[in-house]
Amino acid sequence: MHGSVLALVWLLSPAATQGAFGTARPAECGVADGFRAANAWERAKEPNLRRYCDLLASGTAKLVGSGSNVLVNEVPQIADEADKLLPGRAAPAVLKGRALLRLGKAPEALAALDEAKRRDDRALDDPVALLAWARANARTGRLAEAARAYRAALPRTSSLTSQERSAASFEAGMTVMAQGSAGIDDAVAMFRQARRDAQDAMQIASVVGLALALDRAGQRDEARAVLAERVRSDVKPHLADPRVAEAMADAGSATEADALVALALEASAADGGASARDAWRRYLEGAGGKGPWADHAREHAGGAAPAKKPAARAGGGR
Repeated sequence: MHGSVLALVWLLSPAATQGAFGTARPAECGVADGFRAANAWERAKEPNLRRYCDLLASGTAKLVGSGSNVLVNEVPQIADEADKLLPGRAAPAVLKGRALLRLGKAPEALAALDEAKRRDDRALDDPVALLAWARANARTGRLAEAARAYRAALPRTSSLTSQERSAASFEAGMTVMAQGSAGIDDAVAMFRQARRDAQDAMQIASVVGLALALDRAGQRDEARAVLAERVRSDVKPHLADPRVAEAMADAGSATEADALVALALEASAADGGASARDAWRRYLEGAGGKGPWADHAREHAGGAAPAKKPAARAGGGR
């Protein structure tokens, strides 16, 4: 589709870029009171505006309309070209950051999104951009910043599809849970939301995530009930599903997979719990052994006295 036609569709159809896989239309390409970007007065003030909006529309279409990364590879260059036409605007940096994240270049994506924030402190207000910021931070190990971003993003995700909402809620729960017991009640609420919105493998992952959060919160009877209601087979294939694996990586919590598997194996106890204890030990041998939930894992692995249950907190969302 020709670039100017793409821009016309983009400008006239808000849903095309404000849905689950799009991004909010930049204000300079918007239609606040009529077809503003096509207005002759606007074009006179900014002669490069039409081409700039064409490029952003083209880049967005390549980013959200392709199941592969072949077209996505072109997006950073498109964003740079738009940036040269109207220097200093935040939208090209946001587009570039989202594309780089999709391409697995989290540090570069974080730098681009940080530049967008520097140019405009509201650049990441759109939920899709804010989720990209959360994911880039999580993938680069900045979990505290990622958790803050996820907390800010979740209330804004009503316009996203159920698939996107479930992924965001699951990722948020994993990231917040990684902060330790202080955020465990919020993590429980996030996993409950993920379970409501999710389907297929993501729903199984959300159920096991919820059970793990409940168990870590000291609510072990409910954790077992949650697993018994939905998990009746090996969860490892579900956790290996590409969507779930990507969500785990986006949450910066790929190392938590052993804990999820271990708790699910406890529910079956087909071998007297030996497989579950082995999984807990693998978790402890990895990054989990140095994390905030090491004592919880040792208790389940049978290698330490039971850890204290977290004190009851108000507003836990259970």
